[in-house]
Amino acid sequence: MISPVHNPYSAILTSGPGEQSSTPERQRRIVHVDLDAFYASVEQRDSPGLRGKPVAVGCSRERGVVAAASYEARRFGVHSAMPSVTAQRKCPDLIFVKPRFDVYREISRQIREIFYEYTPLVEPLSLDEAYLDVTENLKGIAYATQVAREIRAKIWQETQLTASAGVSFNKFLAKMASDQNKPNGQFVITPETGPGFVESLPVGKFHGIGPATARKMNELGIVTGLDLKAQSLGFLQERFGKAGTHYYWIARAVDHRPVQADRIRKSIGAENTFEKDLESFEDMKSALQPIIDKVWQHCEQTGVRGRTVTLKVKFADFQQITRSRTLPSYVESRAGFEQAGVDLLRQLFPLDKSVRLLGVSLSALNTDEEPESPQLSLEL
Repeated sequence: MISPVHNPYSAILTSGPGEQSSTPERQRRIVHVDLDAFYASVEQRDSPGLRGKPVAVGCSRERGVVAAASYEARRFGVHSAMPSVTAQRKCPDLIFVKPRFDVYREISRQIREIFYEYTPLVEPLSLDEAYLDVTENLKGIAYATQVAREIRAKIWQETQLTASAGVSFNKFLAKMASDQNKPNGQFVITPETGPGFVESLPVGKFHGIGPATARKMNELGIVTGLDLKAQSLGFLQERFGKAGTHYYWIARAVDHRPVQADRIRKSIGAENTFEKDLESFEDMKSALQPIIDKVWQHCEQTGVRGRTVTLKVKFADFQQITRSRTLPSYVESRAGFEQAGVDLLRQLFPLDKSVRLLGVSLSALNTDEEPESPQLSLEL
């Protein structure tokens, strides 16, 4: 028996499942702004010779990973987090450019100042995207669509970079809307169109549902938002834990989370549970590589760096331990991050039982004064 979970969205629901009624709060107007192929677009802006060509920001070395891809490169199937060797194979003419995070961070600050001209309620997700609550914006503009249009125009005017925007009555739908008319466009999801939009969407397209969760849902016969909406709260809680509650409500186009400004990220991490328990050091070292890649890819995308590396190990009997090492300076390379993680793993041996899960994270970040977004999904 699954115990009922408190509904954080109850203020905007009637007794009928999924039905919205008038709320004592004024309906929110949320804008999600997303810079188009941000890192690659900055490089094309600053180097005219790269314009119109397939560009990947990252390292072309054998163990390199694409941090960002221009739209010209995306036409060949190149995308962020892809191994560089795979990207080069898909697009032989791909041009690799070394990332310049100091430049990206400065442009991000410049764009954030534009946001603050319209609202103090800004929740950055990374250097290139943010939520804005413009319900009571500083310009007194009546329509969120106009706010989004003005912000995008001002970003172009001041940086010569394009941005896409999603406008809706909650964060989940604003995020989903910003992907609809990329690049350099915007899309609106209203309270009237929201439920239908969600119902028609494949669950794999939902923000916050990663590939592993989408596969699990598909195996359960949940393919679309309508399928997800048909499941009971208890069913979703039983199979997806606390996240099941969130899935239940977003399937009904309900998301009452406020835009949270000035939050500080404490750590960045990823983990993987293996289909077969691991026993040897070499097998575990190999299994750590894609996990390290996931975390470092996020570091490359956001410019975040950390000094403390933590290894998480869960054994076959479900005992869990962590081991950490704090370095004298920020980890500035994937190789340094890998070395610290592997050293922590090596210190555990010899082991007297097999391992079912490994995870690695970075903390003591260089974002003490930087606003933070919610932890991104790093599912493997």
